[in-house]
Amino acid sequence: MESLHSRIRLLWIAQGAIVVAVLGAVLVGVDRVIPAIDVPVAAIAGVIGLAGALAVAYAVRLYQRWQFELQDDALYLERGVITVVETAVPFVRVQHVDTQFGPIERALGLSSVVVYTAGTRNADVRVPGLTPDRARRLQDTLRELAIESDTDDAV
Repeated sequence: MESLHSRIRLLWIAQGAIVVAVLGAVLVGVDRVIPAIDVPVAAIAGVIGLAGALAVAYAVRLYQRWQFELQDDALYLERGVITVVETAVPFVRVQHVDTQFGPIERALGLSSVVVYTAGTRNADVRVPGLTPDRARRLQDTLRELAIESDTDDAV
């Protein structure tokens, strides 16, 4: 099983920080807009601090749980903190494979591989937190394995 690059934790922590900032803004807004609700500043700070700590802990644990592996006939993924999800993507179901990287991923030197499959339910699978070189190699390997599977599956 392969792990993701450790810098993905920074991306997940940044995403958690955005959620915590929105939560803080909502709490402050509610406190100021509704005069009947007088929430102490210490309570708001405590909630924000606790949410921030939970966001960091979640990102660290998600990184520990996120793994993937190229098996003989499928891409196998295992991820999740509260609910663990195990996914097997048979190579014969792969339609195409993309490498993507947004501005924050680029700044962290990371990429994601997105595998699009036949079908409508969960029609794409994302492998985040890869270096650009590793993402390109995984993309090429998946493409080759999908082509081989397609010819093996032919009548």
